[in-house]
Amino acid sequence: MLLKFAKQIPSSEITSKDAYESFNATRRRFLGGAVAMGASAAAGALLPEAAFAAPTQTLTKLNVVQTKYTVSDATTPEPKAQSYNNFYEFGEDKSDPAKNAWKMHDRPWTVKIEGLVKQPQTLDIDKLLSYRPLEQRVYRFRCVEAWSMVIPWDGYPLSELIKFVNPLPSAKYVQFLTAKDSKTMVLPFGIQFPYSEALRMDEAMHPLTLLTFGSYGETLANQQGAPIRVIVPWKYGFKGAKSIVTIRFLDKQPHTTWNDMNSEEYGFYSNVNPNRSHPRWSQARERLLNSNSILPKIRTTDMFNGYSEVASLYNGMDLMKNY
Repeated sequence: MLLKFAKQIPSSEITSKDAYESFNATRRRFLGGAVAMGASAAAGALLPEAAFAAPTQTLTKLNVVQTKYTVSDATTPEPKAQSYNNFYEFGEDKSDPAKNAWKMHDRPWTVKIEGLVKQPQTLDIDKLLSYRPLEQRVYRFRCVEAWSMVIPWDGYPLSELIKFVNPLPSAKYVQFLTAKDSKTMVLPFGIQFPYSEALRMDEAMHPLTLLTFGSYGETLANQQGAPIRVIVPWKYGFKGAKSIVTIRFLDKQPHTTWNDMNSEEYGFYSNVNPNRSHPRWSQARERLLNSNSILPKIRTTDMFNGYSEVASLYNGMDLMKNY
């Protein structure tokens, strides 16, 4: 089935910086007391730890195999990982997605494959899920807001799907567009549907990039991006598109939502880089949410989130400019 391309976002529709800053002040109000985040411990202290409510959704157990892709850090408790989320279609506060995302139905669900491929097609989620054996990979997860978790994700390399759909040699980027359910999903002021993220093709093909269907050995909770998302462990978390409905192959760098909103704060690459501060706080340290303790645990942030094997992807690039 041939599919029409969605239109690129015209520059006239991109939110002005003033409008964005007004929205962004509300979005990150919990960081308001930190002055440029000179001491990143302040970032941790401002992130509330209280009341991680257990999810109420019924999740399905997955058959997964363990792999070598496992960090030694203690794993974040599952209730915390499923109740402390950014998913702005379901609310701006960390607890909102767990409260509201249950309204979204993840079956039936299809993913369109389009753009520079030999045969555009639409794939059912269950076919995608069963295409390859599911691996469990325990990855560090680093948010641009200077907090982090350690999560066992379940899926298979995105490269396997890319090889299956057979993109043309001219394809240099992979774009991910996420779901819009008018009955359940509403984006805050200034953000437009469809929510878009993208990777360069070599990033998408890297063995660490995971097409993800579950976590903790179960299907993804809706607030985590069910039923299908991407995890790119060396990048800030927002680069991992959630609830994907379209995968598009392109020859030019596409628009992505946060980069369009404010390119000074959200780069296209958004590799974890402790040497490049966010304009309003340091990225040198992070608050690690890997226990049920109410006390903050601050750790030093590693370049590429500790995944040094990806460094060769950026040989010759200035990662202070190409952030």
